[in-house]
Amino acid sequence: MERNSGTGRSAEAQAFARSMRELKERSGQSYGTLARVLHTSTSTLHRYCSGEALPAEFVVVDRFARACGALPADAVELHRAWLLADARRRAGAVEVEVAPPVDEGDREAEAADIGVPDADAPAPRRTGRRLLLAGVAAAAVVALAVGVGWLPQTDRTGPTAARGTATPTATGGGGATGTGPATGPTASEAAPETPTGPAATPAESGTPAGATGTPTAPAATGGPSPASTPLRAAVRSHVWAAGCDHAYLAEQAPSAVPPPPVEADAPAWAAGRKAVHAGTQIVEVTLLGTGPDPVVLEDLEVRVAGRRAPLRWNVYEMSQGCGGGITPAAFTVNLDAPRPQARPVAGNDQGEKIEAPAFPLKISATEPAVLRVVASSTGCDCDWYLDLRWSAPTGSGTLRLDESGRPWRISAASPDRPVYGYAHERGRWSR
Repeated sequence: MERNSGTGRSAEAQAFARSMRELKERSGQSYGTLARVLHTSTSTLHRYCSGEALPAEFVVVDRFARACGALPADAVELHRAWLLADARRRAGAVEVEVAPPVDEGDREAEAADIGVPDADAPAPRRTGRRLLLAGVAAAAVVALAVGVGWLPQTDRTGPTAARGTATPTATGGGGATGTGPATGPTASEAAPETPTGPAATPAESGTPAGATGTPTAPAATGGPSPASTPLRAAVRSHVWAAGCDHAYLAEQAPSAVPPPPVEADAPAWAAGRKAVHAGTQIVEVTLLGTGPDPVVLEDLEVRVAGRRAPLRWNVYEMSQGCGGGITPAAFTVNLDAPRPQARPVAGNDQGEKIEAPAFPLKISATEPAVLRVVASSTGCDCDWYLDLRWSAPTGSGTLRLDESGRPWRISAASPDRPVYGYAHERGRWSR
């Protein structure tokens, strides 16, 4: 893997940091002023611009570009650089810096440490205590990037099972066929009532991920071979709204539950508690072509693998309130529907409408697509996954998106169960 000598950081991360510095210098703003706009600390922003760390979220890059007054072409170039650096980071080339909560009293000290004057500006306003998300949207963002080296396919039956399973079919053979049922089972057909919590997968714990898995044999009349499936997928299944707004269900009492983690550590935190997404789950899928030809993403099909009565567990909110000026364009999934569908919904960026996403979408080795899907339930403990239908000059097929061969899981919160938020000043969970 290519790295810059001397810093130990990837060349892609250094190129992204260079773009950050150029925009910052062109804007004439201090690190302190920009840090307040991004709701982070000056030292964290300095680490981004020096190549010592990489933002974990695309929204941080977008806000930085807007705060610097970047031209559209410059913003696209910055997003391109981030996407490439993030792909290398997913393969283990660079660490991710997640900004800690900022103590306003420490801002001047941080600015002094890096030799940058801080400007006076009001502290970011936080919203009130968050409400449980019952049916929030998902986002689909399509961004340009240069080619990256994604991981090779792996056997999904092995210890590093892939995140998706491609099921190729013949071109003109009647369309793609999924690996799961066409419709989810009814409540009476669902899995037993006793739940088992999700385990952390290697990809979510920081280990490289992104392979599509081992496809089944191609159809007799033709189609792509398992080795030539023309796309890869990297999946994140613990994405929080605005990077802070999420809730989990856990059976343990508050005294046995550690403080909420930062978003990047959520998979391990949830696995340790056998926690389940409470009411809403945001899944982010990054798709990239692997060959010289473009691949057309035709549709997302929602599969429900099991429905049970909602868990009667405690609700633990990851944040007592956080603000975000962007509601991304979205695909929403209502798992309570008899036949759930991924429905596109327009977003909003501080009063400016963001067009709803729409299939078909085209990807290639230089044009990835990032799909952000939010599924919700107010009435069941649901197991679910997605089938992504695709076509290419070499054939067509279906890519299963799931938790390394297992369905994802969401449970509605029982209304009579307590809801806890973490009181940092007291060092404990409280209602």
